[in-house]
Amino acid sequence: MHKKGESLEDLKYLLGFMGIEILYAISKGAKDFETIKLFSGLPLSCIKGRIPVLFDLNLISKNNYNEYCLTSKGIKFKNRMLK
Repeated sequence: MHKKGESLEDLKYLLGFMGIEILYAISKGAKDFETIKLFSGLPLSCIKGRIPVLFDLNLISKNNYNEYCLTSKGIKFKNRMLK
């Protein structure tokens, strides 16, 4: 999960509250912008701004159906956040 210098705390600060809420929404089954909005309660503009960050950090990906899902790194991050 860690690149050089990338810790759990670093990821938390990079994502912020909104990024973490989006990650949790995806982990609970949200697959697109609309369902992420419903699950997280965040405005669509915030979601559209944070999704690229989650991609760049390799926490989410898109499957063959063009739906968002957590990567193995995203699952590990979520599980460590819940501890």
